[in-house]
Amino acid sequence: MKDLPTLIGERLTQNLWGVLGNQGYILGIDLGSYGLRVALVDLQHHTYHNAAIESVEHEDPDATVKRVVELARGLMAHTGATIDRLVRVGVGFSGPVDLRYGTVRLALRRPGWENYPLQERFEQAFDTVTLIDNDANLIALGEATFGVGKGCQHLFYFHLSTGVGGGAVLNGRLYHGAHSMAGEIGHAVVGHGWDGDGRPETLEELVSIGGLLRRAAAGGLTTDRLEDIFSDHPVAHRVVQHTVDLMATRIAQVIALLDPEMVVLGGIVVRIGGDRFVEAIASKVNNFIAPQFTRPVPVVASILGPDSVAIGAVAMALDSLSD
Repeated sequence: MKDLPTLIGERLTQNLWGVLGNQGYILGIDLGSYGLRVALVDLQHHTYHNAAIESVEHEDPDATVKRVVELARGLMAHTGATIDRLVRVGVGFSGPVDLRYGTVRLALRRPGWENYPLQERFEQAFDTVTLIDNDANLIALGEATFGVGKGCQHLFYFHLSTGVGGGAVLNGRLYHGAHSMAGEIGHAVVGHGWDGDGRPETLEELVSIGGLLRRAAAGGLTTDRLEDIFSDHPVAHRVVQHTVDLMATRIAQVIALLDPEMVVLGGIVVRIGGDRFVEAIASKVNNFIAPQFTRPVPVVASILGPDSVAIGAVAMALDSLSD
């Protein structure tokens, strides 16, 4: 597989983003839970550079923004980019955001970020038009623009990590729905195995990292290591098989609803599960699609790696240039 600078450079040479798509710089920023990451793209020379630092647990939002702004400015200085030639900034956050007001809507695992004025803070820092979105949406767009789904006009992405999210690219653009909540498939309830008593569990409660570990513990395998879930232990095998069935069912439903060209799986659960996990899901999906919709739909792993959110933020910023 080609490396990221090559993948991104080749796509940039196609200049699909209008007059502004061939001059200046774009910053993509990831305020994720697993580190702060910055991607810098030179639109004229078609180059890509990146930088990353560790996140600090329970850090104040303003302190986090200050650190990632310093990281971005350092990367710009290193590459010779200047703020006056910065045409867009894209920012990804690990939770739902309000696109109308440029704020964080909800941050269940990051106290203090609720209602934070994310867009405003970065526009103040860089004096440049800034766009924000959640991480799963941006990975979806990044994979459709630069990654495994390059050239796809219709793609759905599943993100399996501490939470479960998703993102839909339809007609080549991110689809947000009426309230910017489209793609939040982790919060959808799962009727499979429900006894009709109380509230059925959500997909996130079952296939997130915590969900997988809890289900393993209930079966007699107590561990805090995700790697153990994909071991040869009989309990682990049952948990993974159940997860494969759950994911294949959900993906088949998405295919029936949205008719995507491709479904992409990502997040740490997919990285640890590896090719065997993805292939097992892909095999089941096409068995679960009703006959009238039967056609091969690729279900594949994401390829953009740790910088996927920052790269997706670049893709979002590029997309805005053609508006």
